[in-house]
Amino acid sequence: MRLLLVEDDDALRDVLARGLREAGYVVDAVGDGDEAISYLGVYEYGLCIADWRLPVRSGLEVLEWARRTGLGMPLLMLTARDAPSDRVRALDAGADDYLVKPFDYDELLARVRALLRRPSGERAPVLRCGSLEVDPASREVRIGGRLVELAPRELAILELLLRRAPSVVVRRSIALHAWPEEADAVGSNTIEVHIARLRAKISGSDAVIETVRGSGYKMVAP
Repeated sequence: MRLLLVEDDDALRDVLARGLREAGYVVDAVGDGDEAISYLGVYEYGLCIADWRLPVRSGLEVLEWARRTGLGMPLLMLTARDAPSDRVRALDAGADDYLVKPFDYDELLARVRALLRRPSGERAPVLRCGSLEVDPASREVRIGGRLVELAPRELAILELLLRRAPSVVVRRSIALHAWPEEADAVGSNTIEVHIARLRAKISGSDAVIETVRGSGYKMVAP
């Protein structure tokens, strides 16, 4: 799962980004509203975490731009503004949750998991293909009820394939979703290595990752 973190406090941004990455997420971390909009226009995010007070454009302006553009990913607003009127304004603008600074990191992580657990559009809370199941919120993978351990990048690839199934996912989309720097994956056999490991780990299910020569991969089940 790829997340966008928008926070102008360098120290806080670094701490939050490191913690989220340690929790298994791919994180893009930026420091102002214009940069956030630039990233939102290029990448597909499962969640955006944005501070309200940002240089250039505020987090509220980023939120309003995202909703006007039709981006439906959940957005968690971070702010020191704790007046009820501020909360109402953010929620009415399209925020999915609102967390007042200072906050506990474990609470932030719990709110992230809760937002990712909610249906969004046609997105199901639990992704399924045959006997294979992935819960994006708990980050648990099961085959017929049996828990399967995946590395964070393997999980990110599997989640993307399941969300797009049975459509083909091109290699660049996989790189954008699972690697902070997509060039690190596109220009080598890194994706193929991760796909091979993933295939081995889900081999006990009836879900199959098929290679579409010259294009990418797709997830199918008999």
